[in-house]
Amino acid sequence: MTQTSTDTTIEEIHAIRRNISDRFNGDVFEIARDAARRQLEANRPLWCPKATNNPMHPSGGSGVPGLDTSTPAAG
Repeated sequence: MTQTSTDTTIEEIHAIRRNISDRFNGDVFEIARDAARRQLEANRPLWCPKATNNPMHPSGGSGVPGLDTSTPAAG
């Protein structure tokens, strides 16, 4: 079986991810901090969505009848 360009691309992505992880000893917080620093240094516009993440049901319920009710545990 021959290797396709998709396989090659995926392997390249995995290699880049391993390299980044190795540079920061696998610390995801340091990876994120570095990404944020590079983003600021790039001085490019940042997309910020105008919508907020509000629940669809202000009560916090799911909106599915019977799903939000609980019954006491049998004891």
